[in-house]
Amino acid sequence: MLNSVGYCDLAPAQIWARELDEGRYHCSISTMYRILREASQTGERRRQATHPARKKPELMAEGPNEIWTWDVTRLRTRDKGVWLHLYVILDIFSRKALAWRLAHSENGPTATDLIKDAIARNGGQRPHTIHADRGSAMTGQDVADLMVKLAVTRSHSRPKTSNDNPYSEAQFRTLKYDPWFPEKFDSWDHAHDFAESFFDYYNHIHRHSGIGLHTPASVHHGTAEIVQTQREATLAAAYRANPARFARKPLPPPLPTTAWINKPADPESPHPAAQTAELH
Repeated sequence: MLNSVGYCDLAPAQIWARELDEGRYHCSISTMYRILREASQTGERRRQATHPARKKPELMAEGPNEIWTWDVTRLRTRDKGVWLHLYVILDIFSRKALAWRLAHSENGPTATDLIKDAIARNGGQRPHTIHADRGSAMTGQDVADLMVKLAVTRSHSRPKTSNDNPYSEAQFRTLKYDPWFPEKFDSWDHAHDFAESFFDYYNHIHRHSGIGLHTPASVHHGTAEIVQTQREATLAAAYRANPARFARKPLPPPLPTTAWINKPADPESPHPAAQTAELH
């Protein structure tokens, strides 16, 4: 009885009282302790809260749909004290914004809808890891339950460490430095229309410096190699037409091969201080 499903986490006094309230007396509390002591079970019986180590996340993607990251940013409105919350989920390899949501608050149900929508829009493909910071929506039970159901690994930034979620931070910076980004939004509809226009531009028109100046959609859907071949042909033709214009044969920026969140330092590379000493 002491190790039964309903009682295995309880102290003997708790079990004794509950059984007594049900009209059952088995033995005294001290006898319960004696039985547990004989079975070497007198330690702490309650389940203890466990907290994952606040380790630096080190994640690498070698192609699309391996690691996604998401975050929420606030958008100011003309109504004093009223903010809107923009949720965005990205693929860290392609930088494509897979889905976004505009909401009046940061909450778990909206976060789970975002992830489900991203999977649906991605043809049903899901990553092996989804990374986020430690906001209430990111660490809530709604998202945790969904990740278990999807068999997707959760990864979280360290507390107060924005560098642990660099892709979302950079994407929000691109959003807010857009020349058409308003200081304040007139309404929810105004913010929604702006976001819809921006993400269409960001995915299909914006040439991203982190992916060889290709568009996120092109890298995500595998057409970047074709574009890269065309670029090489154009540059080769320009070189043949007038080689004196170039110090060397021109090549387009390379396509990405990996994307890291906190790439580990190469143990074989010299320390920066040693490199500086060598230069001097």
